[in-house]
Amino acid sequence: MSSDRKEVKRDRPWLMRTYSGHSSAKASNELYRTNLSKGQTGLSVAFDLPTQTGYDADHPLAHGEVGKVGVPIGHIGDMEALFDQIPLDKMNTSMTINATAAWLLSLYIAVAERQGVAPSQLQGTTQNDIIKEYLSRGTYIFPPEPSVRLTTDIISYTVNHIPKWNPTNICSYHLQEAGATPTQELAYALSTAISVLDAIRDAGQIDGDAFANVVGRTSFFVNAGIRFVEECCKMRAFVGMWDRIAKERYGVQDPKLRRFRYGIQVNSLGLTESQPENNVQRIVLEMLAVTLSKNARARAIQLPAWNEALGLPRPWDQQWALRMQQVLAIETDLLEYGDILDGSPIIDAKVRELVQGAEEEMRRVKEEGGMVQAVETGYVKRQLVTSHTDRMRAIEAGDLKIIGVNCFTETTESPLTSGTDSGIMKVDATAEREQIERLQAFRAERNSKEAKSAIAQLGDAARSGINIMDASIRCAQVGVTTGEWSNELRGVFGEYRAPTGIDISTHGMGQSETVATLRERTLKTGEELGRPLKILVGKPGLDGHSNGAEQIAVKARDVGFEVVYEGIRLTPEQIVKAAEEEGVHLIGLSVLSGSHLELVEDALARLAEIGLSEVPVIVGGIVPTEDEKDLKAHGVAAVYTPKDSDMNRIMSDLVNIIRESNGLERFEDAA
Repeated sequence: MSSDRKEVKRDRPWLMRTYSGHSSAKASNELYRTNLSKGQTGLSVAFDLPTQTGYDADHPLAHGEVGKVGVPIGHIGDMEALFDQIPLDKMNTSMTINATAAWLLSLYIAVAERQGVAPSQLQGTTQNDIIKEYLSRGTYIFPPEPSVRLTTDIISYTVNHIPKWNPTNICSYHLQEAGATPTQELAYALSTAISVLDAIRDAGQIDGDAFANVVGRTSFFVNAGIRFVEECCKMRAFVGMWDRIAKERYGVQDPKLRRFRYGIQVNSLGLTESQPENNVQRIVLEMLAVTLSKNARARAIQLPAWNEALGLPRPWDQQWALRMQQVLAIETDLLEYGDILDGSPIIDAKVRELVQGAEEEMRRVKEEGGMVQAVETGYVKRQLVTSHTDRMRAIEAGDLKIIGVNCFTETTESPLTSGTDSGIMKVDATAEREQIERLQAFRAERNSKEAKSAIAQLGDAARSGINIMDASIRCAQVGVTTGEWSNELRGVFGEYRAPTGIDISTHGMGQSETVATLRERTLKTGEELGRPLKILVGKPGLDGHSNGAEQIAVKARDVGFEVVYEGIRLTPEQIVKAAEEEGVHLIGLSVLSGSHLELVEDALARLAEIGLSEVPVIVGGIVPTEDEKDLKAHGVAAVYTPKDSDMNRIMSDLVNIIRESNGLERFEDAA
């Protein structure tokens, strides 16, 4: 049988990963080995929030958060279990970790040594981009200046000792999730890279001739949204701008070291709880944005699962995301051609537009004193909150159409979510208790004298300004825990609370008759109750994804509420105390980490203890249907999830909830 097909040389496919980790190191190891057996070619480790923010599992702030959004790693024993039977000299491992990046890399190095693998053999990436944490995910610990110092310590150490490692992954992904436009994503990511590279150059830990390798090992982690043509142009803009920065600012002559090297996860912000089956085509289309253009193609791709707006994906859901990549790379002819977008006048014009806009915004950041200073003044955070508010207003008005959310909302029940597990995986309720038991047993068995000595050496290194990595690796080797490592550095550097960014003007942002009506009702209700309506928006626990809470705070103030919002990472005790002191009429709790049941029940119990059970509590976040019923049974007045995108309706509900709790008659629906 003859065939017209000719053998065509195909490009090598990108690294294929799934971002995963949950419950325990042992359970996550089983998941990793299963995914690798299915054709995954790299690991992308998700750590739980206590690990990311430097707390041991038995710390009060860790309650309810252990193993929820990633794997808990408390010490070298956990890290060994995580990579059991996975040869680290052959694995390319990406670790999404920032504030505690030096610590997790130290644990990884120590485990490799126990496997007989030298640091020079290790390949992978630490995200290690602390600057964006002050703007989006919120897993920072220390103030910006010492945090950047830790970032540069890792980069300097890896360039000198782990030459195949990507020591930083400048992360614009979460900037887009926090509201960044493509222009802002370009500007803030590249401004961050400049701040980090300037700090390394000025620190003097790298010889002049080796600095080009620092630039060459700098990688990026980028987001791709549903407007895939514009996103593809954004990637081509990144390539050109980074090449010019590397050559002109840092004098890098080798084109290979000026290459824009990036990994990608497509946009989880655009995944919808309503009609979640639509997320499949969204993910595939967004993947095209970072693969169509050969000269701007991602070197590593991890796709979210279709059901991440509902809860934690199951192994089968992650397999589906992996198969999407494999079909594109193996079954299609994508990798058989050069760059199919070269020479397109439309593409070239859009790239020029994005570059021009990004350069203008980079100049504004420079006027603030650079990216670190622009974080400290709140400038960048305000820009992101404003952009996100614009987006929410466009959804409200119907100008930005989202299928299944504000148009084509008619649907039949999805068979994907109708099973007994509701289409998501649940973390075993015993995971936290078992992790605490393992942690306490580990502490009891280690040589405490060696651990104390290593911690003291760590503190000395932090205070003296020498590179933190050698002392951190020593801590890892002798059994220091994540909380102990972080606590020692908290004592040296202090802790930090970033600006919230909600102090923006909403004047002119698509105001409507509905908003005017809501303002009247808020004012009238305040007059009837004898004082202006005041609400508290709280982020209990370690969840730092504050975008939704910020938008509720901005919108509530827009319709006339007085708003108390103190940012992220508060205990239920602190939130309840603030509610009592401020005399609020309603408390809104935002939790996206899956720890809503534990944290909300704690807050309700504390309100009851001080006689404030009559203050209504609402909850927002990723809350499964059965948990929503449970929360309401415990007294929660309302629960809002990602499907509730109509902010006007939510504001109308808040007014009526306050009225009903104070014996006033409800208003008719204003939204």
